[in-house]
Amino acid sequence: MHFIKQTLVTAFSLIVVAHILPGIEFSGLSALIIAAVVLGLLNAFVRPLLVILTLPITILSLGLFLFVINGILLYAAASFVPDFAVASLLTAVMASLIIAVISFIVNRII
Repeated sequence: MHFIKQTLVTAFSLIVVAHILPGIEFSGLSALIIAAVVLGLLNAFVRPLLVILTLPITILSLGLFLFVINGILLYAAASFVPDFAVASLLTAVMASLIIAVISFIVNRII
C-alpha cells in the first residue's frame, strides 16, 4: 500500500515539475505512472548502492550530492520509459530538487 501511495505522490510531483520546468515532457498519464513506478524501483534498488559508493563525496558536499544522485536516477528512468523525456542531467537535478520538496509537502498533508 505504501508503494502505491508513493507512486501516486511521485506521479503528482512529476506533473507539477513538467509544468514548471521546460525540459521535462511526458505524453500521457500512463507514461507518467510508468515513469513513477520505474523511478520508485530505481530508488529502492539502485539508489542505496549509489549512496554507499559515493559516500565520501556526499560527506564532503554536506549531503548535497544526494540531489545529483536523484537527478541521475530520474535521468535513467527517462531513458527506460519511452514516452517520458528529460532534456539534460542539469534539468534532472533541478527536477529532483522540486520533486523532493513537493513529495515532502504532499506526504505531510496525507
